[in-house]
Amino acid sequence: MKVKRCPSNPIITPQDVKPSRPDFKVVCVFNTGVIRIGDEVLLLLRVAEDVLSNDPQIIKVPYFDHEAGELVVKAFNKNDPSCDFSDSRRIQTPGRQYLTSISHFRIARSKDGINFEIDEKPAMQASNVYEMYGIEDPRITLIGDTWYINYSACSTIGGVTTCLASTKDWKSFTRHGVIFTPDNKDVAIFPEKINGKYYALNRPISEEYKFKDVWISESPDLVCWGNHRYLMSSREGYWDDGRVGCSAVPFLTDRGWLEIYHGATKDDRYCLGAVLLDKNEPWKIISRSIDPILAPEEDYEVNGFFGNVVFNCGVLTEDSLVKIYYGAADTYVAYAEVELKDIMDNLESVKGA
Repeated sequence: MKVKRCPSNPIITPQDVKPSRPDFKVVCVFNTGVIRIGDEVLLLLRVAEDVLSNDPQIIKVPYFDHEAGELVVKAFNKNDPSCDFSDSRRIQTPGRQYLTSISHFRIARSKDGINFEIDEKPAMQASNVYEMYGIEDPRITLIGDTWYINYSACSTIGGVTTCLASTKDWKSFTRHGVIFTPDNKDVAIFPEKINGKYYALNRPISEEYKFKDVWISESPDLVCWGNHRYLMSSREGYWDDGRVGCSAVPFLTDRGWLEIYHGATKDDRYCLGAVLLDKNEPWKIISRSIDPILAPEEDYEVNGFFGNVVFNCGVLTEDSLVKIYYGAADTYVAYAEVELKDIMDNLESVKGA
């Protein structure tokens, strides 16, 4: 597939983002939602920060204390035998697990879609008990005059939930609470009603059977979701034989709804592909990518906080191009574009569709 990566990739790095506090350090900026407003491209960046420490034996972790109503920092000594420090992403104590970084959302704007001015302050950050360890992976759906943002929230209460917020001006945000219970993430809300109902793709995880499959659910109001149906899973012998999950918000083509989704191999190589869904019955799959649209090949995609990863939360479809803003190696924001026709030509019909 003829994918054109931006020569300036990665277009946003951790060094481009100002820390939200003097004692914090930006370690990753990735997995961004994207929209166009007039002549500007707006990104809602996931920014991950950890806490600076002058003592190499001390690890400081940030989290939102919902009882105090503020972000706090807790220190751990690496010599403490009661704690497990083997995974750099988390600290396991006898009674609780802590993450070593916390994510928030930051707005970035651009006239050309490549060179961005990044706000110095967070647009949204952890603010309640479900968001104790941060908010992650925003996906933006415009319905009417309102932008709806669904995102993953991390906490000791249940683990990972999916929450919903909305805005009309990108200055103030209204939170609508948890819309999918643990452990369900990778939610993508369709941008219009279909036969009078809202639909959303989502990825519940079965702890008992270890399934990580995509489902589709419906709602009368974007808050209460039901009539959950299985949609698709990984495919043996393909680039997505390990796991699958939703990525971008689906968009309508003359052949149906196209969803750019992520899939991983059994050894955790994350790629992007596409699935085409029926226009009026989106729980029916018409066709699916034979080969990935985008796979980790460049150094900034292969090497980073979590290497061999390209991961997407939004696209723009303009002038027959699919413009992909994606997280690379869980560290950077990169940009690529591909002709919509090329994606469609690479789809393989699904039996029984």
